[in-house]
Amino acid sequence: MSASSDHQDSVFSHVVQAPEDPILGVTVAYNKDPNPIKLNLGVGAYRTEEGKPLVLNVVRRAEQMLVNDQSRVKEYLPIIGLSDFNKSSAKLIFGADSTAIQENRVTTVQCLSGTGSLRVGAEFLARHYHEHTIYIPQPTWGNHPKIFNLAGLSVKPYRYYNPQTRGLDFQGLLEDLGAAPSGAIVLLHACAHNPTGVDPTLDQWEQIRQLMRSKGLLPFFDSAYQGFASGSLDADAQSVRMFIADGGECLAAQSYAKNMGLYGERVGALSIVCKTADVASRVESQLKMVIRPMYSNPPIHGTPGDWSHIIKQIGMFTFTGLNTEQVAFMTREYHIYMTSDGRISMAGLNSRKVPHLADAIHAAVTSIA
Repeated sequence: MSASSDHQDSVFSHVVQAPEDPILGVTVAYNKDPNPIKLNLGVGAYRTEEGKPLVLNVVRRAEQMLVNDQSRVKEYLPIIGLSDFNKSSAKLIFGADSTAIQENRVTTVQCLSGTGSLRVGAEFLARHYHEHTIYIPQPTWGNHPKIFNLAGLSVKPYRYYNPQTRGLDFQGLLEDLGAAPSGAIVLLHACAHNPTGVDPTLDQWEQIRQLMRSKGLLPFFDSAYQGFASGSLDADAQSVRMFIADGGECLAAQSYAKNMGLYGERVGALSIVCKTADVASRVESQLKMVIRPMYSNPPIHGTPGDWSHIIKQIGMFTFTGLNTEQVAFMTREYHIYMTSDGRISMAGLNSRKVPHLADAIHAAVTSIA
């Protein structure tokens, strides 16, 4: 039988070629480009001046400690992960003096970075929450709608970014959340909104909190950049802590890919704040039921050790306002790669490439409206 016949007889012959991921696909295109002046501003990962992946010194030291520690074994972690890591994650985002933590109203489970934390939370809500509609900001991270849709939630947008002012569409945000049905889930970026880099002020956050609590909307925070918005871990968690201080319930997904530089280790956590310790205990038992058939338990590498000190850095993404045609022009003429919505990762830039980027942006905006 010929190779072509084998192909035609495949039970998977009906499978169509899927498109590249809008973010990770940027790197695929970048890697295929042989031009020496090419620049990758797509994926948010820090690079050296030579464009090589940057590994933080503290990560190198921690890895060396793990290698040299003969007491470390390869046993499975519990389904919910490393207990000390979970406790530290909750303190990091809710505050060490959090009343909710002190009252044991918080359950935290170690997950596979931000994507895994969001998916576990979404699966839990789809099974155990009465409302299956989640409102997400427009625009938002490209993976958000896929994560929630595949978990069984209905995704609807709420206004967030105003392209005319290149700022927050606060009035539109309030109107859309005000029109949402009681009990709906609302995805909120804790800080350093991706992809716009535009955050509400603290006063605006307070108005959002009051509106959501008055309508019984359930907050689901995505915290992927704690420490990057202001340079302060505490300041960047203020939005979340507002919702904790009022005694209400919420979810928070944390990723340590950026602020720890652990992109490939997939380190994250999901916390659910409940009304009572008893409810939190039962919620944790059901989170185990979600995790066990999904990935069983999280990996051990990346979590052992002291989690009390986490690297503080600021700034990663900027929303340029460039349109799709201008982005395509910059890729075609200047070999600069970014997502089609004009988001660029400042982490992919170095001082030698700044003039090249500036020239490309100037050419794009002056030649294409």
